[in-house]
Amino acid sequence: MKYTIRCLVGLALLGLFLQPCAAQDVPQGGRSTAFSETQRSGRSPTWLRPQQLGKPASTSDPLKDDANLWTVGVAGGLLEGTFIRYVADLAKVLDDGKNLRVIPMVTYGAVGNVTDLLNLRGVDVAITQADVLDHFRREVKIPDIENKIQYISPLFLAEVHIYGREEFKTLKDLAGRKVAFNTPGSAANLTGQVVFQRLGVQVEPVFMNNAIALEKMRSGEVSAVVHVVGKPNDLFARFKPQPGFHFIPVEYGPQFEDYYVPAALEAADYPNLIRTGETVSTIAVPAVLAVFNWPKTSDRYRRVSRFVEAYFTKFDQLQQPPFQPKWREINLAGKVPGWTRYRVAEELLAKMTADPQVKVHFDAFLDTRAGARGHGTLPNSEREALFKQFLEWQKSADW
Repeated sequence: MKYTIRCLVGLALLGLFLQPCAAQDVPQGGRSTAFSETQRSGRSPTWLRPQQLGKPASTSDPLKDDANLWTVGVAGGLLEGTFIRYVADLAKVLDDGKNLRVIPMVTYGAVGNVTDLLNLRGVDVAITQADVLDHFRREVKIPDIENKIQYISPLFLAEVHIYGREEFKTLKDLAGRKVAFNTPGSAANLTGQVVFQRLGVQVEPVFMNNAIALEKMRSGEVSAVVHVVGKPNDLFARFKPQPGFHFIPVEYGPQFEDYYVPAALEAADYPNLIRTGETVSTIAVPAVLAVFNWPKTSDRYRRVSRFVEAYFTKFDQLQQPPFQPKWREINLAGKVPGWTRYRVAEELLAKMTADPQVKVHFDAFLDTRAGARGHGTLPNSEREALFKQFLEWQKSADW
């Protein structure tokens, strides 16, 4: 009898030992592992299929399943940055109840957002910058990065802000000095250091939140602060002026021709920091709406496709108040050097221009907007900016 009881207890313990192994269905690790699994099987990884999200299928909650069915996580940036504001705009315009839920995420910024796209579950779209992919290609050496991370459209220009103490008039004056480049993963961390490296100015980089760094400038612990954001930015717009503190110019030259464009900071941008009539030369880098390139058979591809379709369809709404004014500067059809456009976005753009009847209607629309100039004289950039307005006009036109 005792022998029988011991056998039964032993079998029970063996079952408890084996059960966790059989029940384990979510592997450890990041997005890179998932991508490898996808490449091998051609299917969505098991831990990303809808039935594997949340509770096991046998005990799933239908309400939770419905709530998660069409969610898309979008990595923004730091609260004091520009990216998070544009992601918030996307959520306000694209959210469509159970049909699409856009979830803005506070993250580290341009560089960190690409890392999140590669590794974090639930992050499918992000705002980053045009020069970031080259960093992952050359410095981080991520294999096949051009295929893994692609773009939906270019966005606004993010200007380089370098704010220094009174005694530093040029970037060369900062040689050997402590310069704050925001927190690791931010745009200032990458683009800001690129500026100094390409100009041959060696500084002592420090990494801290820029709001804290501005305060340390008052005591002289930090000589300058670098912030790469779309102007005007609240960090400087709300900063109490300190006598002598000023923006240090960055002169555009051949060393910045790959990803950057000339730009300027003006009194209209920061009336508390720049005198009326004065401008400060700088450079800017295009922001990019980036996406992880999920295989067409995956559930995440289905979700991202719906996001992209909503983005193109409702883009004209983003260009109206109360949303960020730089939405009006964005050309959906613009190209980003060194990047590949996401197939869904490419197909949508092709459909916009493939229908000859749509082209006729668009030309008629441009005639009504261009007046005496005629649509043939409009530059391509203006034509693209007007295209979304045309789609709305087309709905109410009587052909």
